[in-house]
Amino acid sequence: MDIEREKIDFDVLFVGGGPASLAGAIRLMQLAKEKNISLEVALIEKGSELGSHSLSGAVLNPIALKELFPNYIEKECPVESTVKGDGFYFLTQNRHYRIPIIPRYMHNKGFLIISLSRFTRWLGDIAEDLGVNIFPGFAGKEVLYAKDQRSIIGVRTGDKGLDKEGNPKSNFEPGIDLMAKVTVLGEGARGSLTKNISQKLNLFAGKMPQVFESGIKEVIQLSENNYFTSSDANDIHTLGYPLGLDIAGGGFIYEIKDNKASIGFLVGLGYQNPMLDLYDEFIKFKQHPFVADIIKGGKVLEQGARTVSSGGFFTIPRLAVDGGVFVGGCAAMQNTPGLKGVHLSMKSGMLAAEAIIKAIETSDFTQKTLDVYTDLFQKSWANHEIYEARNFSQALSKKGPLKWIHIGAQYITNGRGLVDNMPIHSDSTTLKPAKASQGDVRPVPDKKTLDGVLYVDKLTGVYLSKTMHREDQPSHIIVHDTDLCVHMCYNRYRSPCTRFCPGDVYEIEIDPKTATRRLKLNPSNCLHCKTCDIKDPYGNITWTCPEGGEGPGYTML
Repeated sequence: MDIEREKIDFDVLFVGGGPASLAGAIRLMQLAKEKNISLEVALIEKGSELGSHSLSGAVLNPIALKELFPNYIEKECPVESTVKGDGFYFLTQNRHYRIPIIPRYMHNKGFLIISLSRFTRWLGDIAEDLGVNIFPGFAGKEVLYAKDQRSIIGVRTGDKGLDKEGNPKSNFEPGIDLMAKVTVLGEGARGSLTKNISQKLNLFAGKMPQVFESGIKEVIQLSENNYFTSSDANDIHTLGYPLGLDIAGGGFIYEIKDNKASIGFLVGLGYQNPMLDLYDEFIKFKQHPFVADIIKGGKVLEQGARTVSSGGFFTIPRLAVDGGVFVGGCAAMQNTPGLKGVHLSMKSGMLAAEAIIKAIETSDFTQKTLDVYTDLFQKSWANHEIYEARNFSQALSKKGPLKWIHIGAQYITNGRGLVDNMPIHSDSTTLKPAKASQGDVRPVPDKKTLDGVLYVDKLTGVYLSKTMHREDQPSHIIVHDTDLCVHMCYNRYRSPCTRFCPGDVYEIEIDPKTATRRLKLNPSNCLHCKTCDIKDPYGNITWTCPEGGEGPGYTML
């Protein structure tokens, strides 16, 4: 289809409306003002508005925020609460034990508990006041290259108004070519454009495979006299039940404003059991007596899901190429043992801005000049923080007593451990074949455990995420070979996509007459977490952006 597209030129284009891009855009405008440089800067966000796709725990170490805005309190930064005490618990099936020694990574007293959705909207308002052109509802669909096919020169946004077969409807709007001297990729974990650039420019050459955790989070309205009223800890983390100790992951419960709590559960996607259902594990966590006592009498107000890049230092890609830089989650900016990444994402964007302003001053947008960002990062506190946890995910992936020996060794040696640069396997390679005794695709959930108020099923969770997709558009979830799904994958793994997806996007249907199986897709349920793109053992699923403005509509997460 030959389409004439509008072209708009900018000096700098930020892709993604998260804390990395927003902090970077703000810092860039601050520097431009200091140096009396006039810049045309744009930021595109695939969600309908800034914050609508933003989800995190989120405990914020304010170090980067203070650097960006020393007066952030006067600027009315939306802080939900301040951590007054840390609680770290080990859960068995029916009991809980408070761990007296909290690892130094998780010392959060004095840090800020925020809603990332509200926080990004606040940053967006400031960025706009500084002159950044912000375009929500525009998904970056394709990277544009110069004739050498190596230099990034911009991004094409997605077409709107296509029917299911990809043909233009009467309301068709072609995507726009946004041209830029520098394109900043801040897409978050498993960014689709970053993934495509990596395939072309080999960003991860010599790096460990990126690994991820998938998390489900809720905001719950608590009763008036709730746990946090008299507790000395409003920042709670757990490990143990229901995952046990061989699967990476755990839960969190944070106090937020107006008698509310944010509660979440993360599962490392390197797990081996193909029958594991991430959502069911989340419900089990909520129903543990310790957790249930904290949230009793509550009501789920909002729910969502996302993946977190948890591989750390040895999975950080090349940070600069000709015409482009990578910031935030798509560049593995995460303190995995500390369960924090917002401050690191912000700092990466701010450091990228310093490199970009030098490139603007010299009119040189090659990797050589933009690698100033790499140099600045390597000298920064952000790099030091990530480096100290450089072998944590690898240690966490081990099984049995060996896991704790490795974790203890790397903790004592400031990250080195028994083996520095310890290997780790890609999440898509770790599943073991299902056993015949493990049953069919997914057991029917026990409705008695779900009351529709405090404990909700997957589809109610999708409803509470305010997820919206136009039904009559091409599916943004590409399954390349559906026969592989219902034969090879089903026979070996019992179709794990039906369990690792938190939104019931994937179903296996059986024809009552022929007893044949078929895969049914429900892309309108998609929460944009991208777990499927990561965990699929055959690499048979590719997640792409739907029409801009669609997906979740988070306001509190």
